[in-house]
Amino acid sequence: MEQQKLPNATLILVFGILSIPTCCCYGIVGLILGIITIVMANKALKLYAENPEIYTTGLQNVKTGKILAIIGIVLSILYFVLTIAMIAMFGWEALQDQELMQERIQDMLGQ
Repeated sequence: MEQQKLPNATLILVFGILSIPTCCCYGIVGLILGIITIVMANKALKLYAENPEIYTTGLQNVKTGKILAIIGIVLSILYFVLTIAMIAMFGWEALQDQELMQERIQDMLGQ
């Protein structure tokens, strides 16, 4: 049989890498990229498990991409929870106005 590269191995790696820095986009973009990456990686790993002798390259990219996606998902969830907590504590207006944010923090600290 002809040797092949695992499908989407490079894309899985790229999406896994992108899921980490995009977690700072309120957690949503990183979460979406991470979930897409996990699904694609699981499909690729299933293909590899069915016929490991066909696929020579790409397995390491898939594994690395999956690990990075898990890290990206965790960071995205943490950032999303932090954003929700900040909105609940200070309000949406304070997040958009630096002076109002400083006033609310000083009020909270009793200064």
